[in-house]
Amino acid sequence: MLRRRRPLLRAAAVGGGAYIAGKHMANKANEQAAYEAQQDQRISDLEAQQGPQDYQQQGYQQQGYQQQGYQQPPPQYQQPPPQAPPAQGPSMIDQLNQLNDLRTQGALTDEEFAAAKAKLLGS
Repeated sequence: MLRRRRPLLRAAAVGGGAYIAGKHMANKANEQAAYEAQQDQRISDLEAQQGPQDYQQQGYQQQGYQQQGYQQPPPQYQQPPPQAPPAQGPSMIDQLNQLNDLRTQGALTDEEFAAAKAKLLGS
């Protein structure tokens, strides 16, 4: 009869330990949830007291994140600047073709053509 009680005692000890550990973890999770809810309530109360303001402009939001140890929020993206209007006048290819025509006609020497091409290409 003594042999029969030992497995029961061992099972009761293991089961009781698991019950206590599970209960402890559940209590910790409940405390954490209550703390987060309290923090959220405090933040919303502070925001209600301050009223609608531009926090980004006054720097409150950035300081709050740094003091709390949180990461910075993602940067706000701006619209890219509008593209420059197309240039008026002949395109670069047209100008290069004109220079080449002048060189083939003999109006420009090879050195003058190279200098004009470099000036046109900006190098």
